[in-house]
Amino acid sequence: MWQDIRVIVVDDDDQRRHDLSVILDFLGEVPINYSYGEWLKLSTQHPSDDAGSLIAVILGECGIGTSLEKALGEIRQWDAHIPIIHMGDDDLESISDPDSRHAIISQFQYPPTYNKLLDDLHRSQVFREQHAIRMGRQQQRDVQLFRSLVGTSREVQKVREMMAQVADKDVTVLITGDSGTGKEVVARNLHYNSHRRHKPFVPVNCGAIPPELLESELFGHEKGAFTGAISSRAGRFEMAQGGTLFLDEIGDMPLNMQVKILRVLQERCFERVGSNKTVETDVRIIAATHKNLEQMIEEGTFREDLFYRLNVFPIEMPALKDRAEDIPLLLNELIARMENEKRGSIRFNSAAIMSMCRHQWSGNVRELANLVERMAILHPYGVVGVQDLPKKFRHVDENDEDSVAALDAIAFETNQLNILSVDGPALLPVNGLDLKEYLTNLERNLIQQALDDCSGVVARAAERLQIRRTTLVEKMRKYNLQRSGGPG
Repeated sequence: MWQDIRVIVVDDDDQRRHDLSVILDFLGEVPINYSYGEWLKLSTQHPSDDAGSLIAVILGECGIGTSLEKALGEIRQWDAHIPIIHMGDDDLESISDPDSRHAIISQFQYPPTYNKLLDDLHRSQVFREQHAIRMGRQQQRDVQLFRSLVGTSREVQKVREMMAQVADKDVTVLITGDSGTGKEVVARNLHYNSHRRHKPFVPVNCGAIPPELLESELFGHEKGAFTGAISSRAGRFEMAQGGTLFLDEIGDMPLNMQVKILRVLQERCFERVGSNKTVETDVRIIAATHKNLEQMIEEGTFREDLFYRLNVFPIEMPALKDRAEDIPLLLNELIARMENEKRGSIRFNSAAIMSMCRHQWSGNVRELANLVERMAILHPYGVVGVQDLPKKFRHVDENDEDSVAALDAIAFETNQLNILSVDGPALLPVNGLDLKEYLTNLERNLIQQALDDCSGVVARAAERLQIRRTTLVEKMRKYNLQRSGGPG
């Protein structure tokens, strides 16, 4: 019954239950909502095994005569390991059963903020996945498994979609992007979601190995092949046999080695240094670089034929500054990882998070991870405010943290993320706005999102926007919007 449902909303307030379902649906989740009595009846008829994709139960009011502790007990009896998000302001410390109390992973007051709700759902997802791993269950390989690429921005969603398309295809992939954007994370995910996942994943940083040693490192050598070769040694290609070889920073590879790599890609064979015996190889090549290879081709420092051999399926990693809306989720992921590894913990208040969202992040996710580590050492188990951040990360007035953070959060959620409150009042920015331009941009963005979500099928997008198909076609013509694919 609940096979495709990800979130169950249980609340006796009909309007609030409906509004929350609309918000969840807008976030891309698949919710279903019940009154407490309806859910209680259905839960006795359908076991939790039917809910394979369920990540959370959002629990609100449970009616007269039903305490929060009793409701928690009923839910845990149905599924002892389901994360529960409590919607209300009850004192959780009053719950006598520690297992029921710990089943609540988060609590919010209605209406929730976008970041808070998204953060809670992400925590639930991680909690559920970790439990499945502990129980030894085989998880399905789908787009949801690319969780190490944390974020909900369109840039990250596009990367996940491309990874899902190519993961199980035995083709060469070229990953480009600035340093610290997570190129190796993508490479590892492609390997572990391919048919080669039971074979080795072997990474090589082409820029970290001296040019004179790179050939031996990749192809191996025979005893006596050069001074110091006191024994035979297998290279990275042999170590990766049947699996994946990740050539990181391929742009730093010298030209003479580029020729040899091109031959391996074309002929699927090589010779060890000092040997004339040909070795057959069966590896998938994934390459990565932060350099502009096409510019290097013009400068004569990278071979054009090798570029086209590597660039079969390109994936471009977005810079962190271009997906600032993902920073709250990235912080949550980095902190959770640190806590799981018993390396301490830290929290950031809303003003600090907003300040970090304004930073340029030249070092991308790696720079963000280093900052979290540093703050955990300087303020163990504390809450970090703007004044606690290193000076270069302070982009919010520390003397007025609360008000500035609140105003920025409103602007961030409405203007950047296009998330509208279901029944809350609209808030005018302090400096005012061009209402006509704002509404035009909002309408254009929502129409484009609907078209993207429906793969360019105009009829479905019109249904999602609750307007006539002909009206949508007119608006597409007005805003010069194109379908993202598929007939309408």
